[in-house]
Amino acid sequence: MAYESYQDFINTLQQQGELTRIAAPVATELEITAAADVQMKAPGGGKALLFEKPTVNGKLSPFPVAINTMGSWRRMALAMGSASVEETARELGALMKAKPPGSMREALKLLGTAIELRHARPKVVKDGPCKEVVHKFETPATRTEPWPAAPAIQTLPGAGAAPTLLDLPVLKCWPLDGGRFITLPCVVTKDPDTGERNVGMYRMQIYDSGSTGMHWQLQKVGARHGRRYYETGTRMPVAVFLGGDPMFPFAATAPLPDGLDEFLLAGYLRRKSVELVKCETVDLEVPANADFVIEGYIDPRESLREEGPFGDHTGFYTLPEPYPVFHVSAITHRRSAVYPATIVGAPPMEDFYLGAAAVKLFLPVFRMNFPEIVDIALPAEGVFHNLVFVSIRKTYPMQAFKIMHGLWGMGQMMFTKYIVVVDEDVDVHNTSEVLFRLCANTDPQRDSIFTRGPADVLDHATSEVGVGSKLGLDATRKLPGEGFKRAWPPLIRMDQSVRLKMDQLLNHRPH
Repeated sequence: MAYESYQDFINTLQQQGELTRIAAPVATELEITAAADVQMKAPGGGKALLFEKPTVNGKLSPFPVAINTMGSWRRMALAMGSASVEETARELGALMKAKPPGSMREALKLLGTAIELRHARPKVVKDGPCKEVVHKFETPATRTEPWPAAPAIQTLPGAGAAPTLLDLPVLKCWPLDGGRFITLPCVVTKDPDTGERNVGMYRMQIYDSGSTGMHWQLQKVGARHGRRYYETGTRMPVAVFLGGDPMFPFAATAPLPDGLDEFLLAGYLRRKSVELVKCETVDLEVPANADFVIEGYIDPRESLREEGPFGDHTGFYTLPEPYPVFHVSAITHRRSAVYPATIVGAPPMEDFYLGAAAVKLFLPVFRMNFPEIVDIALPAEGVFHNLVFVSIRKTYPMQAFKIMHGLWGMGQMMFTKYIVVVDEDVDVHNTSEVLFRLCANTDPQRDSIFTRGPADVLDHATSEVGVGSKLGLDATRKLPGEGFKRAWPPLIRMDQSVRLKMDQLLNHRPH
């Protein structure tokens, strides 16, 4: 199901009983976060919230704020227009079974082909709702071609006062945050050499009315694109959009293989190709039905600037670090735009459902390379990728260690600090069951492996930024070839016929 605006998605959530509206004024400074945090930690992810009258420094904003809109399994399914996330994953898996790949490269190529089987690639259109209101701003005197200088402000007739970044209902999430942060931005960049597009999600700290930080971590594709501009000293065009179809932010956070267009994935999931419009001041395209578009650039000749602190998904504050500065050249938006936001912090949070849904969706890709994998889970306590549980059909010695090494070599799984591998009869989504097998089935020295590799730059526990160690734990039953010379005991289980008899007896006893 394709949503034509974020408001369209909000309306669906309300019709399905998944939305709570707040009509009273609520401050974007801390108060919205406090309310959203309660909902995100409620059983099942609570409700989505729509703040109809958010205030910015005590002044009412004309734009409502929506938050926690994908913070439950039901809302994730509604965002995908599906009965369940599992149903969507099965559909993608069925498309990919046509031709089993012989390598990881073939599997990733097949993923792109499978997605394209249902929907055409994104297409460029002349105009869209994201340009109902257009404001262009004068940029610093360092402006160079190919972008001609614009007047101080160009506003379409009847559009009213031109909003700056300070007028948007951007949240200050946590008490020690360094300022307000755009938390759900879809950041569009292009590789200057190949022209390949990337849509990533990198938080943006508001510095003033026309500039922000651009927190793209060193392993991210956006940062790689940026390095090429820094090497050549040419100004880097960047476009940021918010809202539109909820599959846009999901695709921006999904662990896609490098080179696979996020708009292609979004088109597949929404069952309709994404219509793009050209930006006003930069040579990039954004979804025509976005709610907000913030256009601008990063100047390689400009010094990096301290960004942070920020209350992060790790549950701790990320301390200040230098990052590039993003300068705004235009802001366009719908007349009835809704500002989408999220918060991160101590789990569980909305991002748990985004990350877990991505794992379910791409599980067929993992299985094509590792057919022994039964299931994968990212427990909420692992804040995305710190902890991964994997169940496998084990048939030969050291197979669990093969899976560990294979997963550490796949995309963002390189950041995983702990991998626990269990047998196929274990429900990896039941943390208690996994921990029981971990404690019962392992000899710590024999069944663990340490290695080193890239680490999440947000991980405050590593001695060096972006570099750390990893621990793999084999909690499967042991085979003779693994140095185990004893008989492996059976797991205690009751006879099923006896259990059924007692269940019937207890369920039909008189009250």
